[in-house]
Amino acid sequence: MMKNNIGMDQPNEINEKNMIIELDSVSEMKEMKVGVGSNVNSNERTTVDSTNEGLDQLTFADNMEPITVSRKVTHGKGNMAGKRAGRVSMLLGACALTLGLTVAAPSAGAQKLEQGVRSEHVLQLQEQLSDLGYFDAGLTGYYGTITKGAVRKFQQAQGLSADGVAGPATLNRLNKKAKAEGETLRQLAKLIHGEARGESFEGQVAVGAVVLNRVHSSEFPSSISKVIFQKGQFTAIDDGQFNTKPTQTSYRAARKALNGADPTNGALYYYNPKIATSVWSKSRPTLLTIGQHDFTR
Repeated sequence: MMKNNIGMDQPNEINEKNMIIELDSVSEMKEMKVGVGSNVNSNERTTVDSTNEGLDQLTFADNMEPITVSRKVTHGKGNMAGKRAGRVSMLLGACALTLGLTVAAPSAGAQKLEQGVRSEHVLQLQEQLSDLGYFDAGLTGYYGTITKGAVRKFQQAQGLSADGVAGPATLNRLNKKAKAEGETLRQLAKLIHGEARGESFEGQVAVGAVVLNRVHSSEFPSSISKVIFQKGQFTAIDDGQFNTKPTQTSYRAARKALNGADPTNGALYYYNPKIATSVWSKSRPTLLTIGQHDFTR
């Protein structure tokens, strides 16, 4: 449950009107401005925060699964092909589980990351660059001017074409230099698990989205980790539920939020109206209700 308001990072990367502005070290993630709110009771579960941390990996050995979008096939042949592919995928997955194998995420070398992209892979990129000393800002998952500059410095040091775009050659070299740990992804998954494990998948994604909305807001810190650990903001942090082991569903919800999904339409707070006692929380305009949580700005 959300407790008090937290300041999230604002983007200072300007792309004309609706363009995101990327701030500096502590505001890499605020490049996609979102309004922020303020306090909430400690018995209410809110997600807010963001300053400089949080980065997902392009390749995860731990709980990494690619995010897929389910689409209903309407054509006969396509439906049959889809079913065959699904069966093959399920069989391969079952074999992997039986043999105790770990299914890794898509290779970093198969991706191309550039300015304006927001994803779990950008988070991983930032984390690796940070470990190598090239990135000194909040880990946000947004590829802004600070990330581009860090990539360019890394490319120059490695004798690569210094265009600031993380293509296959840059990502492959980066993976050889720094292991992607995915600590920020784990933190987001743990918060989601602690705050909303009894909610639907959409409700869990919504909690993750609130954290990221705060990161993008000028009223909160500019990194995922700082938003999560901002004092007095999340019940799960205060009561220790954050330390429970997150599920695969929590990881999926965290990845989906990192990749831009926001069922809340920009909410900065949330609370459970059945147990909330804060007058301030209840006075906020409710954007929507998902499960047990009312989401507000």
